Amino acid sequence: MTLRVGIGAAPGRPEAVEFVRQAERLGVDSVWCPEFWAGDAFTPLAYLAACTSTIKLGSGIAQLGARTPAMLAMTAQSLHALSGGRCLLGIGTSGPQVMEGWHGVAFDKPVRRTRETIEIIRAITAGERLDYHGEIYELPLPGSEGRAIRSLMPPMHLPIYVASLGPANLRLTGELADGWIGTSFFPETADVFLAPIREGAARAGRDIADLDLTVAVGVEFTDDVEAAGRRHADGYAFTIGAMGSAGTNFYNNAFERQGYGDDIREVQRLWLMGEKDAARRRVPTAIGLGTNLVGTDDLVRDRLRLYRDAGITTLRANLHGGGDVDLDRQLGDLAQLLDLVREVNDESTDADRR
Repeated sequence: MTLRVGIGAAPGRPEAVEFVRQAERLGVDSVWCPEFWAGDAFTPLAYLAACTSTIKLGSGIAQLGARTPAMLAMTAQSLHALSGGRCLLGIGTSGPQVMEGWHGVAFDKPVRRTRETIEIIRAITAGERLDYHGEIYELPLPGSEGRAIRSLMPPMHLPIYVASLGPANLRLTGELADGWIGTSFFPETADVFLAPIREGAARAGRDIADLDLTVAVGVEFTDDVEAAGRRHADGYAFTIGAMGSAGTNFYNNAFERQGYGDDIREVQRLWLMGEKDAARRRVPTAIGLGTNLVGTDDLVRDRLRLYRDAGITTLRANLHGGGDVDLDRQLGDLAQLLDLVREVNDESTDADRR
C-alpha cells in the first residue's frame, strides 16, 4: 500500500498560491479547497489550475443541494477540461444548519440525494441524453416543456469523491465513488469507516482497493507532544459543538462509534450552553493526537505506518501554522512529512519484494 500526500488550501490567504506551487514542486499529489459559508471551492481551484501543471485539484467539498446536479457536473467538467484532467470532484451533503440556514434548501434524504447526484453526473459525463427519474430529481421536469438534453462537452471520466461518515453513506461510497473523503478518523478504529465501504464495494462487484481512501490530518513536528495534542484537541470543540445541530452532527456520531460518546456529548453540551472554553478543555487530548500526525519524526513515522496498514491511500495534510501562517515553516514541515512518507512507502516496497 502506497501513501500519497494532499494538502488543504486556504484560498483567502495571499501566500496560498505560492504554497501550492511549492507543494507541487515537492511532490504533493493533490490540493483540496473547502466550501463552508465563505468562498466557493471551484473559483480558487480554477485559479490554481492556471498556476500549476501536475497537482490534482479537489473540491473538499462541494455542498450537495447548493447546486443542481447538472450545474455541479458542468462546473467540474469545465475545471477538468481546463486543467488537463486534474479535477477531483469531492461532494458531500453538509448538514442542516448550513443547507437550511445558508442555502435555504431542505436537508432531507441525504444518502438518496448523494446517490441521485452521482448517477446524474455519471450520465452527463458519459455523454448520455439526460433522462432521469429519481425520488428527488426528475429530468426533464414532469409536466414541463423541458426535453432530455445531451451535454455538449466531450465524454470524460470525472473522478467523484464522497465525504461520508455514517454507515449508509459509507456503503454508498463503496458502491459508487472513486474516492472517500474521511475525517474524525483514528487508524486504530479504521473499520468503523472502512468495513461499510468494503461492504458497499462488494455489493457492486468492486473492491475497496478501487477507491482512493483519503483522510484529513493535521501535521505538526514538535518535541512537546502533549501541548501540541492539546492544541489540536481544542480545535475540535467547534466541530463537535457547532458543526451541526444538537440532534444532527455526523462528526459526533463518528466519534461516538469510535468510543468517545460520553466525551463528545459533554463537549457539545458545554458548547451549546455558551461555555466554549470549558468545551475546548473537555475534548480529550487523545482525540488531538489520534486523528493527527503530531510529534517527533519517530512518532510521526509510526503513525504513518498505522495509516498505511489500515489501507489509507491519501493523507490530506493541514500544516500547523499557529496564529500567523509561516510559509517557510509550513513548506519545511511539508518536506519533512514527504520524506517520512517516502520512507514508509519504501518499507512496503521492500516487504513486497521479499
